[in-house]
Amino acid sequence: MQINRVFDILTKIEADFSYKTDLLCSKEKKGGWRCFTAADFVANTNYVAAALIQKGIKPGDKIALISNNRPEWNFVDYGCQQAGAILVPVYPTISQTDLQFILKHAEIKAVFISTPDLFKKLLVFRNEWSFDFVCSFNETEGAASFSSFTETGKQHYNEHKAEIEKIKRNIKPDDLLSILYTSGTTGTPKGVMISHRNLISNIQAVEDFVPFESSWRNLSFLPLNHIYERMFNTLMLYLGVSIYYAQGLETIPENLKEVKPEMFVTVPRLMERMFDKILSKGHRLKGIKKKIFDWALELSLKYEPDGANGFIYELKRKIADKLVYSKWREALGGNIMYVASGGAALQPRLARSFSCAGILTLQGYGLTETSPVVAVGKEGKGNNKFGYVGAVIEDVTVKIAEDGEILVKGPNVMLGYYKNPEATAEVIDSEGWFHTGDIGVFEGKFLKITDRKKEIFKTSSGKYIAPLVLENKLKECRFVEQCMVIGEGQKFASALIVPSFEYIKEWCGEKGIAFTSNSEIIHNADLKKEINTFIRELNKTLAPYEQLKRAELLSTPWSIDGGEMTPKMSLKRKVISEKNKEAFEKIFSVED
Repeated sequence: MQINRVFDILTKIEADFSYKTDLLCSKEKKGGWRCFTAADFVANTNYVAAALIQKGIKPGDKIALISNNRPEWNFVDYGCQQAGAILVPVYPTISQTDLQFILKHAEIKAVFISTPDLFKKLLVFRNEWSFDFVCSFNETEGAASFSSFTETGKQHYNEHKAEIEKIKRNIKPDDLLSILYTSGTTGTPKGVMISHRNLISNIQAVEDFVPFESSWRNLSFLPLNHIYERMFNTLMLYLGVSIYYAQGLETIPENLKEVKPEMFVTVPRLMERMFDKILSKGHRLKGIKKKIFDWALELSLKYEPDGANGFIYELKRKIADKLVYSKWREALGGNIMYVASGGAALQPRLARSFSCAGILTLQGYGLTETSPVVAVGKEGKGNNKFGYVGAVIEDVTVKIAEDGEILVKGPNVMLGYYKNPEATAEVIDSEGWFHTGDIGVFEGKFLKITDRKKEIFKTSSGKYIAPLVLENKLKECRFVEQCMVIGEGQKFASALIVPSFEYIKEWCGEKGIAFTSNSEIIHNADLKKEINTFIRELNKTLAPYEQLKRAELLSTPWSIDGGEMTPKMSLKRKVISEKNKEAFEKIFSVED
């Protein structure tokens, strides 16, 4: 079946997966999972398309969608496509300033929201609204209900069916599908224009990176507003894999046990949390069980794919699997076989340990502007290398510029930035190469990301520091939860560290150390000694100019809500620096 536009997937679902009774599911606050069949999905998207036309929406009009992950997100997405409207997804946690900018800049004609709180956010600038109506998935006073909206579409579907088909026929693969605004951490948000071809080329390039089965379940918890989860969500629908939307990041462990997925996609920050929970449980074991756990953990950290460690190692691995690794998989639902990580660099030790435990962990690389995948690991002998982001996907070309920057060309590269030709020209050169801003190298067919071009900084001695590399090494310390390497324009590099307070509570209990708050424990001499000892050992592996001279511990974890992290859990370095000026000055005010 020819799939050239994203909404063509609806025809594929009707033809190949009509039997699916749980194509899209979400967890109710009280009770079980609310599931929609394949037929429900197709019908609801048709009703949304008809209702949009009934409301006067024309092809090319922009529709904002501000919501958490849920089945209705897809109904609006595919409904807009069939009506020729352009979807503009927005993070629910977006700042008031950025929200106002996006709604005005994109000339939004209608807004779909999920909760009354988001409606209150809109009411702040009620007199500036340019859109015709607001529709809410959850009952919200002042906004139309989504159930009444789809009912309108159902009543008028036959009336508008021919028009919908005409609109669909006129949409070409290179036509605009969606505008995704960047988080705006470095200034005014830019609207990335993604075409149907961009997204379709991406899902078709990765559809065989693991042997997907339509009987599988996928747990979705990264925001659909981001291209990473949206692409994977589209891939799951394309392959007929059931999608279960987690209630939130805090319920992932519970939802994993309920859904028992075969696969999910994630970001390094969440992988680190999962691994820390496994280590924490192992740390609490006693006697022979503790020794077996430690042996299995040490074995996993030496894992190499394709049986490279030899027969004896693989025999030990089978024993460890029966005694330890099977319990790791059970904690992730029991059926888990594959995890894909993207959005930032993944610690190689995590990929090794999970892969050794029978959970093949594949790292990928890409950007919103590349829809997003540029390279990704793949199942099969010789297709995965720890510390690398896999091979470049089909039909995409990558070259490394003289300064080390990764340049990309292919059908996945965006159309440009909406209403911003100057910014577009800055990143797509006259030969069509997209300049990623990332620094990387090739080893054979495998691509390795070494840092962000803009995040590399220079000390006062003229030496360049790549913070991501150092941060990943620093997070291998059990006592370190989050960290940011600093030192631009200074004599030396140092680090701001948020300790792993969950682990520290257990450690303090064993040591007999009493504390009443995070602010108190970060001043504990024994804790500082543990972290400084790790840093001294780490420094032995670094060039003199890279070594971390000092570290300052912080009492408050960085979060999305706190503004220190992006929705895909990357550090907002400028925000963190501004919020911790006192710690910064304490580090660099003392002569080395």
